[in-house]
Amino acid sequence: MSLVKLTIKGISYSQTQNGAYALILNEVDGERKLPIVIGAFEAQSIAIALEKEIKPPRPLTHDLFKNFADRFDIIVKQVIIHKLVDGVFFSSIICERDKIEEIVDARTSDAIALALRFSAPIFTYKNILDKAGIYLKINPSETEENKDTDDILSVPETFGSEEETPQKTDDFSGNTLQELHTKLDEAVQNEDYEKAAKIRDEISKKES
Repeated sequence: MSLVKLTIKGISYSQTQNGAYALILNEVDGERKLPIVIGAFEAQSIAIALEKEIKPPRPLTHDLFKNFADRFDIIVKQVIIHKLVDGVFFSSIICERDKIEEIVDARTSDAIALALRFSAPIFTYKNILDKAGIYLKINPSETEENKDTDDILSVPETFGSEEETPQKTDDFSGNTLQELHTKLDEAVQNEDYEKAAKIRDEISKKES
């Protein structure tokens, strides 16, 4: 299966789940977005890693892992989002020490927080992006300059205190596929990526 490289587009606060955030990953050689619902702590850790000038007074958990890995010459080479089951993403961290490669299972939010700290690339498989990726609709009258900036998501200045919560798709279980696709288009148009992720997961369940 071919790998697709991803970059971080931004983080959007969830409008429906208190303390939850939608991490938006962007296909490097395409226009699809991969939204993943994460918790407040992971969102904060990713945001701090994105903002190079922000230095917490004490190491966060992911900073501690980075310091530990540096001390023992462990390198994070890449992160792969390798599986999607019932709306839950599974990821692997590819590490190397003394030229020996190891694969470590991790939550996607943790894996991406570490990838940022190691400047490691993030990948997913094409079939996962085909199944879970969404297109951001752009007004065709916009200029190319605006096209690059209008859909950028801002990183919130403050974060909630709840732990990561699992995605729930029960709210859409009674909808038909046609209704779900319509709701998905509306959610993407409104840039409600957290809702879009839930609808996308329900569509995947019905089509599987």
